[in-house]
Amino acid sequence: MLKRYEKFLEKLDERLEKYFDEQCEYIKCKAGCSLCCEVGEYPFSRLEFEYLISGLLKLPAETQNRIKAEIRRLKSESPKLYRCPFLIDKFCSVYKYRGIVCRTHGLAWYDENENRIRLPYCVNKGLNYAKVFDRETCEVLLQNPIKEHLRIDSLLRSSEVEEYQLECGAIRPIIEWF
Repeated sequence: MLKRYEKFLEKLDERLEKYFDEQCEYIKCKAGCSLCCEVGEYPFSRLEFEYLISGLLKLPAETQNRIKAEIRRLKSESPKLYRCPFLIDKFCSVYKYRGIVCRTHGLAWYDENENRIRLPYCVNKGLNYAKVFDRETCEVLLQNPIKEHLRIDSLLRSSEVEEYQLECGAIRPIIEWF
């Protein structure tokens, strides 16, 4: 199943790369910027979590122990929002194995369910899409947001998921999978 999931991710990443290219004038993401990983709950499906763990197991023992210690701390404190336990020195330690929420973060897209454009958190820090977002009115002045549903639940119910015969399972905050 994980091999099929990797093939699904290859196709998804190609589409996402195109979206990032199309919207590059609004996107400020760069190596070392980790605002999207500093505060969240990071929803993952069971399949994404299994893939993430396969990446964790490939890390050096010292890095694995550091991540596991952070997970234990988070489990004991039970915060609603938290720093991703896989973020080390402002970089994702399992970048290749990151979840869909991580892959799509940074993009603006139209959410038909809520009839609004969804913006990444970092717009509030003057980064992605800040030049087309009026903070006073909360109006987004973006002409062509991405029309594809980039919510994890929508992507995991897509025809591509069926094509790859993936069983994604439940979606819940990453820390709850531990």
